[in-house]
This record gives sequence, structure tokens and C-alpha cells, in this order.
Amino acid sequence: QVRLVESGGGLVQAGGSLRLSCVASGSVFWLSAMFWYRQGSGNTREWVATIDERGITTYAQSVKGRFAISRDNAKNTLYLQMNSLTDGDTDVYYCFDRREVKWGQGTKVTVSS
Repeated sequence: QVRLVESGGGLVQAGGSLRLSCVASGSVFWLSAMFWYRQGSGNTREWVATIDERGITTYAQSVKGRFAISRDNAKNTLYLQMNSLTDGDTDVYYCFDRREVKWGQGTKVTVSS
């Protein structure tokens, strides 16, 4: 059974940093393109960043230059380094495995201004 578990969310002041993690189990992680999305209450889920199986990354314009997606295939773990956070980044962050079509449960990020 495929499972994705996010962690690393929390409360941070504007201008601060957080690193999110997403640990995968039960999947062929290194073959999967992996995504980060975020969603505020009542909003649609917004794409944040992608890293494909070759390690090629793409970012939403709103986070480009501030966020960095990475992966450690030996640890079956996906990361999102978030810097220069603003209150606009307050959301629940989800990882997504495209190959398995599987979402994690989300981790809440709150940025205080």
C-alpha cells in the first residue's frame, strides 16, 4: 500500500524558513515525478513545485526563487525548502506522487506577519 507522510510544517515569522518533508512507502519512489501543492481553506489546491524522476525541477511563479524542491531517492523522501516566507504562503501543503496518483495527508504552514 502506497503511503505519503508529510512533516515539517508549523508556525514561522514572515521572512523565515521551513523545510517540509514527504516520506514515501510502498511505491517505486525513484520512478515517480513528485509534486508539492498547497491549499487554503475554501480554496482550490494550487500547484507549487515539481521534481521529475531525473531531478528536473519546475516552480510556480509565486514561489520561484524562494522555494526549492529536492528528493533523496535513497531515503524515499521528497523535500520543500521554503525561504523568505510571507503570510501569503500560509496553507496546508501536500505532496503528490503522479505515478501512484497518491496524496499525502498534508502539513500546515502558518506564517505570521
